[in-house]
Amino acid sequence: MLILVINCGSSSAKYRLFDIKKNRSLAKGIVERIGQGLSTLKHDKNGRESFIRKVDCKDHNVAISIIVDALTDLVHGVIKSKYDIDGIGQRVVHGGEEFKESTLITDRVIRSIIRYSELAPLHNPPSLLGIHACSDILKDIPQVAVFDTSFHQTMPERSFLYGVPFKYYKKYGIRRYGFHGTSHRYVSEEAARRFKRPLKSLRLITCHLGNGCSMTAVDRGRSVDTSMGFTPLEGLLMGTRSGDIDPAVVMYMMEKENLSLNRMNDILNKESGLLGISGVSNDMRDLLKVAKKKTELGKRAKIAIEIFIYRIKKYIGAYAAVMGGLDAVVFTAGIGENHPWLVRQIAREMKNVVPKKVGFVMIPTNEELLIAKDTYRIIKKRSV
Repeated sequence: MLILVINCGSSSAKYRLFDIKKNRSLAKGIVERIGQGLSTLKHDKNGRESFIRKVDCKDHNVAISIIVDALTDLVHGVIKSKYDIDGIGQRVVHGGEEFKESTLITDRVIRSIIRYSELAPLHNPPSLLGIHACSDILKDIPQVAVFDTSFHQTMPERSFLYGVPFKYYKKYGIRRYGFHGTSHRYVSEEAARRFKRPLKSLRLITCHLGNGCSMTAVDRGRSVDTSMGFTPLEGLLMGTRSGDIDPAVVMYMMEKENLSLNRMNDILNKESGLLGISGVSNDMRDLLKVAKKKTELGKRAKIAIEIFIYRIKKYIGAYAAVMGGLDAVVFTAGIGENHPWLVRQIAREMKNVVPKKVGFVMIPTNEELLIAKDTYRIIKKRSV
């Protein structure tokens, strides 16, 4: 059975085609610069050299057509017809409190995704464009929405409620939602396989460390707390996001600098974090090089790295306390998978805090595969 996974941004459409019964990726790629003049298709047929092609792509409908053409291309394609595709998995960031698991996309689900666009204005609308484009181009092929927020819907009220008047939660849904749920879920399941233990017997802390970073306390397979909150801004120090901050700092800066809401939002999301502190880069690789230099920027790069590690350690301690124990800490995503020194350092510095039996492991994430598996499971159940 062939499952096409789609992940749309405002000006891009990523894709990956899986033969799910063989647990194998057949092809992947991305259409970039949608609606920005001449666009680019990057297509990789597994086992073959990838190719790059300039394409005219005015909108997401055209992007999906380009993707289908690439998958069915006589030279670079992997299928004969678009009708060889059995299901489409769509990554959707925000499902609010309504969606506790992946679900078949219907008109009702689309209306809900539109409603939650208010909570994720940069992410849900592009997902909707992708869903509608697939409905137009790949008619009658069932689509499944896999939500980043759904894994965290097992959090208890003591974890997700903020200390603001309760009426704002009831009126506007102001609460901790958490993100990167698909990644946290995938690596927690992989950790259980690696340790050869049932997931329901494990207390895990999963660390998704990329340009965006989040940590989750996974207590016997259930997310019971996570570092990102109402938006992906809360929690760890990230590439360009501030993470945890006293709200009064925001008001103080706005008053002193005469900043608008939009400008303040840009500062916190795009100019802070590793980039803001170091003044060098949001890329850990760049910071490690600069931190070796005995210059002012070298000192700032070093401090940025130290803060990054310090906050991870704080959350490990907090989540171990929340779960009443800990079996393993799992590191994943760009930084978590490619910087073993980070894992070793954190393990070494936490050795007197957590039991010796606790494992510190690196597990590559594969959100697309999990989306494909969810899609297969749901459409299979539908056809029974």
